[in-house]
Amino acid sequence: MGAIETEIKFRVADIADLEAKLSSIGFHRDTPRSFESNTLYDTPDRSLRMKRELVRIRQYNGIWLLTHKRIPDSGIGEDRHKHRVETESELSDGSALADVFASIGLIPVFRYEKWRTVWSHHHDQTGGHCVIDETPLGVFAELEGAPDWIDRITHQLGIASEDQMTLSYGRLFEIWREQTGSTAQDLTFAAVAETTN
Repeated sequence: MGAIETEIKFRVADIADLEAKLSSIGFHRDTPRSFESNTLYDTPDRSLRMKRELVRIRQYNGIWLLTHKRIPDSGIGEDRHKHRVETESELSDGSALADVFASIGLIPVFRYEKWRTVWSHHHDQTGGHCVIDETPLGVFAELEGAPDWIDRITHQLGIASEDQMTLSYGRLFEIWREQTGSTAQDLTFAAVAETTN
């Protein structure tokens, strides 16, 4: 069984300012700004989505990852934080797995891209990560760790509770499409740019 992933997101107005704050409270940059490409897979009738599960192939910083996420057995997916059971494994070839998925009836249903920088913070056997994601919809950061760690770090960063969110990038994309009337099908830089020009 995978570990419980707990996180929140917030919008970032100034990347350099956030990075300076992260550094000042003991965070260290783990990976430099790197391009990330994600593809979600599901059955044609979207049975995984109906169960609030996802299967994803990600390519980031030269690494392929397979991820499965689902709601915890407690049934609590969101409170002040977002909670998911996450099982993840590194792959040698994500394209080969995509071919396997196609042969067993899983199809690509959503693609999203971003430029990601990963920061980590460890203190007294607790800690977590802050990722800064430059997406086609703007810049967001995610804090991932224990709920009390997230609350402490958001306080230190001055992130008000009303500015914190538990929405996925897929849901943020759906909201953006509703607000703009965009016909983009994927959250990629090319697709979003094409529908906003």
